[in-house]
Amino acid sequence: MHLELFALYAGPDQIMAVTSGLAGVLGVLLMFWNKVVAGFFRILRFLRRPGQSAPTNSAETQRSANES
Repeated sequence: MHLELFALYAGPDQIMAVTSGLAGVLGVLLMFWNKVVAGFFRILRFLRRPGQSAPTNSAETQRSANES
């Protein structure tokens, strides 16, 4: 019998602890899912920003046209 094979054994007592931890992490992630997704898109928008964008408010557009 090879004793090294005992190191590869993963019985229910080991697997249940790992899956319980994963379920806890997934549960917390799902509770705050909207905040996680919003933060992801905020970071993505920050990284993909090409530079200053044009003013979108009509008052700002009118003000910048009058200053020129």
